[in-house]
Amino acid sequence: MSGAPARDWCVYILLCSDGSLYTGISNDVARRLEAHRKGRGAKYFRGRRPQRLLFVEAGHSRSSASSREMEIKKLRREDKLRLIEKGRG
Repeated sequence: MSGAPARDWCVYILLCSDGSLYTGISNDVARRLEAHRKGRGAKYFRGRRPQRLLFVEAGHSRSSASSREMEIKKLRREDKLRLIEKGRG
């Protein structure tokens, strides 16, 4: 059977060129970030560019990463910024 191991998924937050925060999931964050930079993948990046990776939360299954992504997307910007700061500490 192929595919990523069960706990190799990450949730990530990117700072975008317009100052917005983009939340996504991947089992290869570096590859996904490169795809975003090339304008492939998420339609969100057709009018803006990713600037910097701010946050990565590893150790998820595909399912738990998707659930966590939805939780983070529902947060207010201020709460996302607190999460990012907490992740750095």
